[in-house]
Amino acid sequence: MKSPSFFEIDIWILLSTISLVVIGILFIYSSGITSQRIVVSDEYIKQIIWGSVGLIVLICIVFLLDYSRLQDWAEYIYIFFIFLLLITLFIGKVVHGAKSWIPFFVFGIQPSEFAKISTILLLAKHLARNEERVQRITEFLKGLGIVLFPVFLILMQPDLGTALVYIPIFLIMTYVAGCKKRHILFFLLTGIPLIILSVLPAWENYMNGKKIPFSSIFIETDLVKYTISALVLILALALLGYYVFKKKYYYWIVYSVSILVFSITGSMGARFLLKEYQIMRLIVFLNPGVDPRGAGWNIIQSITAVGSGGLFGKGFLQGTQSQYRFLPQQSTDFIFSIIAEEWGFIGGMLVFTLFLIIMLRGLAIILSTKDPFAIYTGAGIIGMIFFHFIVNIGMTMGIMPITGIPLFFLSYGGSSLWTALIGIGILLNINMRKYR
Repeated sequence: MKSPSFFEIDIWILLSTISLVVIGILFIYSSGITSQRIVVSDEYIKQIIWGSVGLIVLICIVFLLDYSRLQDWAEYIYIFFIFLLLITLFIGKVVHGAKSWIPFFVFGIQPSEFAKISTILLLAKHLARNEERVQRITEFLKGLGIVLFPVFLILMQPDLGTALVYIPIFLIMTYVAGCKKRHILFFLLTGIPLIILSVLPAWENYMNGKKIPFSSIFIETDLVKYTISALVLILALALLGYYVFKKKYYYWIVYSVSILVFSITGSMGARFLLKEYQIMRLIVFLNPGVDPRGAGWNIIQSITAVGSGGLFGKGFLQGTQSQYRFLPQQSTDFIFSIIAEEWGFIGGMLVFTLFLIIMLRGLAIILSTKDPFAIYTGAGIIGMIFFHFIVNIGMTMGIMPITGIPLFFLSYGGSSLWTALIGIGILLNINMRKYR
């Protein structure tokens, strides 16, 4: 078979990707400049190395690999990164409160980032091989298991932000595959009350100032046991009614009560696993003034930086929020805040446009191919990039809670950058071989 030509590559995706990487390097450099114009960080040098190597890897994936081979290797790639996640729990380096890094010479790798790609590949293979049975609850649950295994290991680190990314990837891929909407909706409806109940004690303490009526039945351990026992009894009776009388309303009783059972039990587990600072991130998202010099500081300073940029910004290397070190993690989580401050609304719209080009062209690629594995893999990659984009930029503007999710291509960090570039490489590979 003839090798693909460079002129067959989707130049819009490639140029947008390279542009974002270059912008990222520029503003990582800016984040390391003080008000006295002293460079206090060499992060930009490391990012240049990671970006250069990552783009070489991208090109190699496009021209030296047939994406269909990834379907054959999916299990092995997945198992390899599960192994890395396991050993990270024992030998990992703690960074920002999470043991998520494996030391590697002067650098480090974050397996949880690369595991996103391996999970996408195995889930895509599962969905492609079970297309005719994909609407069965058993196949949906098998796919969920593929995703929840790495999620559980990442939560053990604990790294809530990275673990969260896997959920929209799963939901988008299963939706594209044609799984029943009520199965996907069950997952969403379980997650929403789970989050609310997880932060309820902190909400009462910091925001409400008093107990909410009947909240004890969802918080206090003894009362929760009685609540769950009562719900399980209702669930058992509804199941019996459904199998005996075959009435549809029994099914919906089972559906609704199951959501409550999983939400309540899940919230108990979440309160056990989540650290206090992670709970506080959700609280200060609702009201940063609760702790303006503590947990709310990040949001307040980020919003200040974004708002102060105006239409055209203060100019490159002229940002006061970054130079006076008011912005925390300014080269990683809050890189967009620096861009918005120094390049203003116009610079922000440039970043938005480049991401939009990547996602729209990515959608065009998966809509034009007939291979189910390629479609689901592409959907997972686009979903991953979109979630990183919307959550990271949302948290810098104060419309999303702070989760520690980096902005792909722009934030400092080799693992997240390489993960994004590998994803783009696979997407371009699919595009160049979709008619072969």
